[in-house]
Amino acid sequence: MPLTESLHYTVEVQLRMRHKVRGKLFGRTANQRKALLRGLIASLLEHQRIETTLTKAKEVRKIAEGIVTLGIRGDLHAKRLALSYVPNRTAVSKLFNEIAPRLAGRNGGYLRIVQTRQRVNDRAPMAVLEFIDYEDIRKAEEKKKPKAKEEKGEDQK
Repeated sequence: MPLTESLHYTVEVQLRMRHKVRGKLFGRTANQRKALLRGLIASLLEHQRIETTLTKAKEVRKIAEGIVTLGIRGDLHAKRLALSYVPNRTAVSKLFNEIAPRLAGRNGGYLRIVQTRQRVNDRAPMAVLEFIDYEDIRKAEEKKKPKAKEEKGEDQK
């Protein structure tokens, strides 16, 4: 009888659930995790599309959508709150001047996660995190670039 009680206790300890524990830890300390997420969000705001692991993309999406909502609010307090989390002034100014006006008509769901592949090194599932209207912007930029190249070619003649 004592043997089964000890087995039951070890099973109970191993099966504890993480109730009400939000977010992934990524096997890092709190400061490292905060720096990682800040860097990913700054890159996302700057390039409007990043490729990272699926779990990191899900965590970044949670925070970035809140920051985009701050950008849509657009007041001084919202700018200060955004700068407190992403201390990259160019990325925050791009958020308030370019990204937020495009997404002002939406109530949420500003970002999309598209699973792409498994990383060669460790088979981690990779995903692309991008803004909803990224494809429209990319197509518009591609149309502008050939005109710029033609103008450069005419200037050289």
